[in-house]
Amino acid sequence: MSLLAQDAEVADLGLRWQPGFAQLGPAFFTRLQPTPLPAPYWVGHSDAVARLLGLPAAWRTGAVLEALTGNLPVAGADPLATVYSGHQFGVWAGQLGDGRAILLGETAGGQEIQLKGAGRTPYSRMGDGRAVLRSSIREFLASEALHALGVPTTRALCVTGSDAPVYRETVETAAVTTRVAPSFIRFGHFEHFAAAGRVDELRALADFVIDRFYPGCRDAAAFDGNAYAGLLHAVSERTADLIARWQAVGFCHGVMNTDNMSILGLTIDYGPFQFMDGFNPAHICNHSDSAGRYAYNQQPQVAYWNLFCLAQALLPLIGEEEHAVAAVGVYRERFPAAFLDRMREKLGLPDAREDDGALLDALLRLMASEHTDWPIFWRRWAEHRAGADAAPVRDLFVDRAAFDAWSLQFSERLAQAPQAAAPDAALRVNPRFVLRNHLAQQAIERAQSKDFGGVADLLALLQSPCEEHPGMDAHAGFPPDWASTIEISCSS
Repeated sequence: MSLLAQDAEVADLGLRWQPGFAQLGPAFFTRLQPTPLPAPYWVGHSDAVARLLGLPAAWRTGAVLEALTGNLPVAGADPLATVYSGHQFGVWAGQLGDGRAILLGETAGGQEIQLKGAGRTPYSRMGDGRAVLRSSIREFLASEALHALGVPTTRALCVTGSDAPVYRETVETAAVTTRVAPSFIRFGHFEHFAAAGRVDELRALADFVIDRFYPGCRDAAAFDGNAYAGLLHAVSERTADLIARWQAVGFCHGVMNTDNMSILGLTIDYGPFQFMDGFNPAHICNHSDSAGRYAYNQQPQVAYWNLFCLAQALLPLIGEEEHAVAAVGVYRERFPAAFLDRMREKLGLPDAREDDGALLDALLRLMASEHTDWPIFWRRWAEHRAGADAAPVRDLFVDRAAFDAWSLQFSERLAQAPQAAAPDAALRVNPRFVLRNHLAQQAIERAQSKDFGGVADLLALLQSPCEEHPGMDAHAGFPPDWASTIEISCSS
């Protein structure tokens, strides 16, 4: 620990705190302080998240660095680790919990602040409670990248590092990510109490979530006024919208266990994620997923399966099985409609028609047959829709005749629209810059040599991914051949 941490007693972030998750009581968590790390340093930070929290402009002080690494108590905070359970790779795993994440508390602005990699907790299950620099940089960048793309997600204020060794497949160094979200409550929190038959705690948790985030469930006439069925219905809708956005941007989560599913429909717990390069519907981004349970094309169905696990957990409160089935059933209608809406935006269609699904399916089949680069196709398509020549899009296909035939179908469909789309409409939703694995890897390798410029450069691109950013063309090009050799697993 540095001299600063030894001399100071507490770090004041200038935040006001309010009762949050802690008001549920000790059955839901364990209070504890983070475990310090020696000689911390800044790795990356998001001023956008600092503004969200209301931090002062000069917030990155030495005391704050120490505090967000776990070396100093934070004034007004009430650190704790929460307990939950869950299904992992489709198998009941029993009790889990925050094994390396410590919740500092909830700000008066309604944002929880959590330190990931802050040391062992009672829920670490033989783990060391640490996160490595590699995975922390990936989560930091991905959180801010998805937010900029309009995908609901937890946010990341910063990453701090330390040269303390962490043992994974090799010896790596430690890091702590400061994560921010209105709530980190997961499906697994409900599963934990339902599995133990602790209905009082289950009801307290559900009431807390409803009152804080879904108050309309109390007043809705649906489900005979059953607020708990209303909660399940609302979560199913949010989850459908989330997965539709994942699929549209080519995002693969990699570990869609029920304990990694947010009750608010946020992207949470970035592990072996990937933004796809060449389009392969069966792409598996997680090298630990030998059976392909969490492949890209399985994500919609897995989310539906996870919602049934949540429904089972809430059934003691809902009572009527028919209500639970109906509440989850909305997902089957909501997801395909939401996905098609997102893809219409990417195509630049100004209205909706019944045959749009068939038009999209034809394009996706063509792209899949050639593993067309997902980000580059959509960006070139958007530029074409804005007035650029079609040749760069056409050149992405070996079977150009097939693309020409589809393009003609699209032109005929567009001619039927009652009004023209704004020329730049597709440009606003199809990013030029995406967090590809090789870009993250390059930033990580620089950071491992104490050069954090790559993290800062990538963050700037990813926070405004649809802008041109002159001089940064190399970050918008095709992945190098070696990118396919990058292996991302659950180890972090």
